[in-house]
Amino acid sequence: MTDQQIFLKVAWGFLGRPYIWGGDDPMRGFDCSGFVLECLKSIGLAGYNVDMTAEDIRQKFIARATKAALEGSLVFWLNDIGKATHIEIAVSPDFSIGASGGGSATKTVDDAIAQNAYIKVRPIQRGGHITFAYPHNS
Repeated sequence: MTDQQIFLKVAWGFLGRPYIWGGDDPMRGFDCSGFVLECLKSIGLAGYNVDMTAEDIRQKFIARATKAALEGSLVFWLNDIGKATHIEIAVSPDFSIGASGGGSATKTVDDAIAQNAYIKVRPIQRGGHITFAYPHNS
């Protein structure tokens, strides 16, 4: 298997896990950057004890920016000043998988259930500021 295949297989394996603000635990739940970071760790693109925000991850992979989503790309949503506030993983040019639906008040699994916050696949929303980076070696 290639790194890209492992990366995507790991991501798909977390489908349905709860969104937990600040979460980086496969058993308890993930926030958006915790989920992507766990997938990056699985292929050695992030250190074992590293904790990063969506913006930190964008900065790490900014040199690998692409103009469009490729399968296995990182998808970043940027605020008005160009900082990443959300991150997911492209599973195709039009769809991504990521931890979403929650926010800073989503601290428990019960919160996640009430807010419909979990790791899910959705169409990549093209509105607003969005950018992509392909973290894998060609």
